[in-house]
Amino acid sequence: MARIDLKSMTIEELQDFMSELGEPKFRAKQIFEWLHKKMVNSVDDMTNISKSLRIKLSENTKISGVKIVQKLQSQKDGTTKYLFALDNDNLIESVLMRYSYGNAVCVSSQAGCRMGCSFCASTLNGLEYNLLAGEILSQIYEIQKDIGERVSSVVIMGSGEPLDNYDNVIKFIRILNSPMGLDIGQRHITLSTCGLVDGINRLRDEDLQITLAVSLHAPNDDIRRQIMPVAKKYDITRLLNACKLYSDSTKRRITFEYAMIRGVNDSRECAVELASRLKNMLCHVNLIPVNDVKERNYVRSGESAINDFAAVLNSKGIETTIRRKLGSDINAACGQLRRGYLKK
Repeated sequence: MARIDLKSMTIEELQDFMSELGEPKFRAKQIFEWLHKKMVNSVDDMTNISKSLRIKLSENTKISGVKIVQKLQSQKDGTTKYLFALDNDNLIESVLMRYSYGNAVCVSSQAGCRMGCSFCASTLNGLEYNLLAGEILSQIYEIQKDIGERVSSVVIMGSGEPLDNYDNVIKFIRILNSPMGLDIGQRHITLSTCGLVDGINRLRDEDLQITLAVSLHAPNDDIRRQIMPVAKKYDITRLLNACKLYSDSTKRRITFEYAMIRGVNDSRECAVELASRLKNMLCHVNLIPVNDVKERNYVRSGESAINDFAAVLNSKGIETTIRRKLGSDINAACGQLRRGYLKK
């Protein structure tokens, strides 16, 4: 029988599990804090619980984790990219980004991805594995241990589509937000999706205050379907309607990610059309110079084209920023370090 992952259990699940083991419920809080506040990787380190309970846990559970395989640090901005191995030998990536307001970590929710976006390296080999909540958390915990500093914000924007691993990702958010763990506020957690409408609709009912980031990357279906296979299932009107319902329900502003690809989606006409679609929506557009991926043919838009695109959106009342490119000297974009390592 497969062992239960302790690190992936919510406090309520741990309390029920303690009852099943014939233990008092208060043990759940002790175990939870060992895992998520003190970040231990072994039940033997849980010194305030009885030896008999530690034996029960060793026999019936596991504690998921990750190990650092490779680490690259940018000489330009201090961004650090981690290649982690899971216990099942799958490889994932995480990125530490240092800002004046604190440390942010970008975590992976899957090993690989099946969404097929044509500008992304993560999806080149397809989906290999859905991470458990504990494995997503472990990326943050290992980075905190490595740098000896607290992580203050998290983006679920690494390898994988979070809403394609829905239950594990929601559990990850709730554990990360718990006062008995790292207690990272929901408004400091961002979930990025390529636009799975059914997942966005489910997320609307979770009563969360996280930031939703949607990879839009085009102002219409013709262009979007060229670069994002998901657009063949969910047209842009249906996607934007789901986004509007989400923001109306949560009162949270949605971020639309827009990768700037030269000659594909970066014209003034595209900017005007995008502004028209987003009019009267509680949103913000984040323009991203597309990453150079050897296996892809896209070239990032020039600086003047990006600035002109932003100017059009801002002039029409759509708040727009241009993402500062971090870690450019260490290939810090999603999937690049992992793919390079696998090819070797």
